[in-house]
Amino acid sequence: MLDSIKSVLVPIHKEGYRFIALFAIITLVMFWLLPDIFGWLGVLLTLFCTYFFRDPERVTPIREGLVISPADGVVSAIATVKVPPEAGLDDDELLRVTVFMNVFNVHVNRAPVNGRIAKISYISGKFLNAELDKASEFNERQGLTIEMEDGTKIGFVQIAGLVARRIVKFVNEGDVMLAGQRFGLIRFGSRVDVYLPKGVEALVCVGQQAIAGETVLADLKSDENSRTGRTS
Repeated sequence: MLDSIKSVLVPIHKEGYRFIALFAIITLVMFWLLPDIFGWLGVLLTLFCTYFFRDPERVTPIREGLVISPADGVVSAIATVKVPPEAGLDDDELLRVTVFMNVFNVHVNRAPVNGRIAKISYISGKFLNAELDKASEFNERQGLTIEMEDGTKIGFVQIAGLVARRIVKFVNEGDVMLAGQRFGLIRFGSRVDVYLPKGVEALVCVGQQAIAGETVLADLKSDENSRTGRTS
């Protein structure tokens, strides 16, 4: 019973405190000035806002070479694409794994590998549906590049979506990260693209649910072929 309660009452990230407070104040005003049904609607929205900013603990695999998902959500695409400048990588084309977060997913993002943040690039833009491929070119986004101890670089890009209006970072260039460590969040719906080094295949499938800080997207030390999946 206690474990069940803890699974629901997860920690709330401090970035959400002011939004939760704002929703709560608006709810009180609605109860005061409008019919009760509007006040109860405000209660539901306040609870949803609290739920959105949850920040549960995760257990991160720590073997060297593993690339861990930076985001909760569905693996919506795996494809070789042109690498955008904000990813901070030298290659023209690389395999990209896209994890799409809907409004019900945890939106705190986590580092995919150990290493030093070599570059952070913020680009303002539009707010198209993050599931669209062109969102990686036109939407507001923030690219981060982590350089690992052996010199390997992993680039990943946070992309704001149709509802999202703010990408928040918790880190700066030069910071040293551990895989699974929190580096930022995107408010209210978005996606994260991860660019894998040449020759590295994805160990997840399109349609698979990924968990930030836990799901292994790839293994830099493996020569395993890309995986396929089935719905069951």
